[in-house]
Amino acid sequence: MLKPQPSLQSQFSSSSTQTPSFLLHKPFLHGNGYSIASLPILSMQYSFHKKNKNVRIASVPGNNIKAVATASTDNGDKATSVKAIVTVKLTVGGFLSSLVIDRDDITDLLGKTLLLELVSAQLDPKTGLEKETIKGYAHWKSQDEGEVKFASGFEVPADFGEVGAIFVENEHRQEMYLKDIILNGFPNGPVNVTCDSWVHSKHDYPHKRIFFANKSYLPSETPEGLRRLRKEELVILRGDGKGERKTHERVYDYDVYNDIGDPDSSDDLKRPVLGGKQYPYPRRCRTGRPRSENDPLSEKRSSNVYIPRDESFSEVKQLTFAAKALYSVLHALVPSLEAAMVDGELGFPYFTAIDSLFNEGVNLSPDHKKAQNKVSLLNTLPRLVNSITQAQDEMLRFETPETMDRDKFFWFRDEEFARQTLAGLNPYSIRLVTEWPLKSKLDPKIYGPQESAITTEMIEQQIKGFCSVKEAISQKKLYILDYHDLFLPFVSKVREIKGTTLYGSRTLFFLTPEGTLRPLAIELTRPPIDGKPQWREVFTPCWDATGLWMWRLAKAHVLAHDSGYHQLVSHWLRTHCCTEPYIIATNRQLSAIHPIHRLLLPHFRYTMEINALARESLINAGGIIESSFSPGKYSMEFSSVAYDQQWQFNLEALPADLLNRGLAVEDPTAPHGLKLTIEDYPFANDGLVLWDTIKEWVSDYVNYYYPNPTAIESDQELHAWWTEIRTVGHGDKKDESWWPVLNTREDLIQIITTIVWVTSGHHAAVNFGQYTYAGYFPNRPTIARNNMPSEEPSEEVFTNFLRKPEGALLQCFPSQLQATRVMVVLDVLSNHSPDEEYLGEAIEPAWAENPHIKAAFERFNGRLKQLEGIIDKRNANRELKNRNGAGIVPYELLKPFSEPGVTGKGVPYSISI
Repeated sequence: MLKPQPSLQSQFSSSSTQTPSFLLHKPFLHGNGYSIASLPILSMQYSFHKKNKNVRIASVPGNNIKAVATASTDNGDKATSVKAIVTVKLTVGGFLSSLVIDRDDITDLLGKTLLLELVSAQLDPKTGLEKETIKGYAHWKSQDEGEVKFASGFEVPADFGEVGAIFVENEHRQEMYLKDIILNGFPNGPVNVTCDSWVHSKHDYPHKRIFFANKSYLPSETPEGLRRLRKEELVILRGDGKGERKTHERVYDYDVYNDIGDPDSSDDLKRPVLGGKQYPYPRRCRTGRPRSENDPLSEKRSSNVYIPRDESFSEVKQLTFAAKALYSVLHALVPSLEAAMVDGELGFPYFTAIDSLFNEGVNLSPDHKKAQNKVSLLNTLPRLVNSITQAQDEMLRFETPETMDRDKFFWFRDEEFARQTLAGLNPYSIRLVTEWPLKSKLDPKIYGPQESAITTEMIEQQIKGFCSVKEAISQKKLYILDYHDLFLPFVSKVREIKGTTLYGSRTLFFLTPEGTLRPLAIELTRPPIDGKPQWREVFTPCWDATGLWMWRLAKAHVLAHDSGYHQLVSHWLRTHCCTEPYIIATNRQLSAIHPIHRLLLPHFRYTMEINALARESLINAGGIIESSFSPGKYSMEFSSVAYDQQWQFNLEALPADLLNRGLAVEDPTAPHGLKLTIEDYPFANDGLVLWDTIKEWVSDYVNYYYPNPTAIESDQELHAWWTEIRTVGHGDKKDESWWPVLNTREDLIQIITTIVWVTSGHHAAVNFGQYTYAGYFPNRPTIARNNMPSEEPSEEVFTNFLRKPEGALLQCFPSQLQATRVMVVLDVLSNHSPDEEYLGEAIEPAWAENPHIKAAFERFNGRLKQLEGIIDKRNANRELKNRNGAGIVPYELLKPFSEPGVTGKGVPYSISI
């Protein structure tokens, strides 16, 4: 047995619980003839004294190393032996980055990796003060695939009370990812502490991390021994609003969107600040980066965008799919496409050239020197990129979308154009027509006549034999995609951008007796511009060649409007962007042990990281959205206008949204309390079942923790949370009268259900079908590049149109570079990660510990499985023509579960891509 020399014994008489310093140096052991790496059995024991606690640092045979803190009390009560098992995930960038334990490291060998301190939930009855913590080092115990276990033993006095929290100090110089801590040995069963958190090195930040046990408490019910810690942890998370945030920090604070532009690189990349009176917008997470040199209102851009450390992707997402794949697309593949295409404005010469993207592919490296990043791409994007060894070329070959695979001409058909407003990528825009004639609300002095050019005679000619316009409106048979007032103010500005154009548009549909929609008319409008009066024209399906091709061109413009609105409003604004303030407020105002914090936590995972990546490379000045979608460089400004004019929290609830758009009426006798005006509306039908399922789960949860109204009234954290969401996170709308009040359990259930729906069902419906419906871009062109041939045409333009109308349509479509750039991004965004966390599939540890909540979750899971069967049955019903028919892709976007990949189904908990 190795024993310390007598001259060193004095070092043990210390008031410190730290391991004697001489033990941390290899020379001490090597100098006594020992090699730490080769020690088969090592048994050392040192004891020293601190007040009335004896602490023993020990190493026992078999590499099963333990640190035992032995506590004795004056009254001689018998202590309980407790064993702590700490699970640390192997990570690439943090502690254990080599994926093996360095057995030569004496620091690890003697347990200098993790210092644990048990915190009592009770105060000392004698002093009324918090009890002294019980400390012990955790030592390496074992290694499994992807995880390392550390163990520590404690002797817990009988009067210590319930362990309510654990302090953790990371002694290493690298961060580590703690999964959980389990304390075994207590007579009432184990104490579980779920961490799922990066723990910084004490050398980066000296304050210890605190992790609360899995039992949840309302603020008024918090045990006395945890009250101070509960409040202080929230203070840390709020920060002081000063300085640039560091990578390891966990501070949640608010800022405006002042980092979209890059004025230091170019004046053309300067963008207005979003957030404030002129451009209302939700708030984002503050990074504290310095201000731009050329624009003091803007933040300087950098490749490393701060988000609170625990908001980052899991390593599986980083390494196997989501973040790495999207990052690779944006930073390697897209530049490769740009390098490979000599002319970025070149359109597709023939439709067969579009087909070749799926059959032959795009040569990424005509100059092999430009192919430096391709090898990693082949590994990162196996679905997209197929390596073809021909003359050292590398090809980007796209998978054929399911829509195209089922029906090559699906995109050409009017009935499919109409069907996708109900069962496609953007089911959130179709509205009921309630007034006639259609009228704009814009100033006629600036934008021209308000009344639409679509006349009663035009529509009645289209629906001849069915009913009059008046009857169609009263019978709720007339519907509209209205992109007139929202787009028209941007037309003049967008038309100044080379290679693109814009209109305001209205598209009318008629509900047929079969329950399908039939397109009736498209109105395209250009406001007065360059001294010219307003131009507008109505296009209808017709039976002559010229009129038919004009109709097809008009549809292309409408689809470009719908694509831009979908991406910037239905998708980015209403899910990603508006959710970020909920995440910030939840972490600032609701303690980690608050039951509502734990209910919302899985719905917020990874959203802030994907939003930061979007600000870096998707919605930024000159990014994918601006360069390839309507309305170009004004895209984020357009999103701000939509937020200002359209967004209301109370209308984000699915039932309220349907009622607001006239797609449903209240009916207490109908399922879900609503009667749909279009009975076969796949998104609404499936969505309402999912909404009710979520609401039942939330109701079970809220009613358990808030058994009476008094509990809601007295919850200060809850009210601070809701107030901050309204007045800070969405502060530009703080004075709106439509904000729900929070006084009752029903109020809270509605608020929480709305947030959960937005992060799960709403996002899934507008995201995971992107490649399916837009992968073949003629079905959903993202931008229109040429004006209609009939808008003040030159003789040459109109002659060319008449001679070869297909060419006019191809030139109106996105360029080759725009199309392929969007296609690769949509493919990645439509993918489910291998570690995707689907709604209701796996129970959160804190939920599982409470029998009532666990039972409610099991009911939730069962109802979601039932929804899978309901959707399958609906898709098999031939009477439902909007989801069943020749060549039609079944509507599965709201099926809760999915396998990895581009599947067109699956509802994750959170906005994680």
